[in-house]
Amino acid sequence: MNQKTLFDVISPVMVGPSSSHTAGAIRLGLMARNIYSKPINKVDFTLYNSFAQTGFGHGTQKGLFAGILGHPVYDKKIKDIFDIVKDVQYSFSYAEDLSRHPNSVDMVINDDMKISGDSIGAGEIKITEINGFSVSISGNYHTILLMYKDKPGMISTVSKIIQSENINIASLHCDRNEKGGTASMYIALDGYAPDSVVDEIKKIDDVYFTTQIRKLEA
Repeated sequence: MNQKTLFDVISPVMVGPSSSHTAGAIRLGLMARNIYSKPINKVDFTLYNSFAQTGFGHGTQKGLFAGILGHPVYDKKIKDIFDIVKDVQYSFSYAEDLSRHPNSVDMVINDDMKISGDSIGAGEIKITEINGFSVSISGNYHTILLMYKDKPGMISTVSKIIQSENINIASLHCDRNEKGGTASMYIALDGYAPDSVVDEIKKIDDVYFTTQIRKLEA
């Protein structure tokens, strides 16, 4: 049985009425921002199920938008975020899909990357999909994410680069669309890797995209 932490019991220090619909939404936006790691000019949100049905009263839309712009859960600017920010395009749509988590969202950034995630309670979140690849990223670890051509030896090559800096790998997961096609790998680390590690991974043949995702603040 998983042990509950104090964070689970009292929820995060936050702006807004709901740890799942407000703080969770902000943290989902923050994670999407960390994953995309480039300037954001446009974002389209699709809210599902409970997020879609009750999110307006809990400030879910404000939370998602503020998070993706980099505002933490305790920032009082979140309440007025739509009045403050005028230079980023945004849209919200709503859907019901019983195959999705009750508090689920898709975020399409700059018409370039689609990131899906769930708010699973007490402010905790999980990123579930990035550009069609299944992931399970909680934001509790620094994480290296890469997209690459599926071929033998890629896991060992990337692992050696990380281990050369004496950084322990907490977990490693891979997914691919087909044998020899595009694959994804995300590696949870016990410490933040120096930029040189990410730079070395980028130099590997047939690596298309690499970024390091900072873990979220409590």
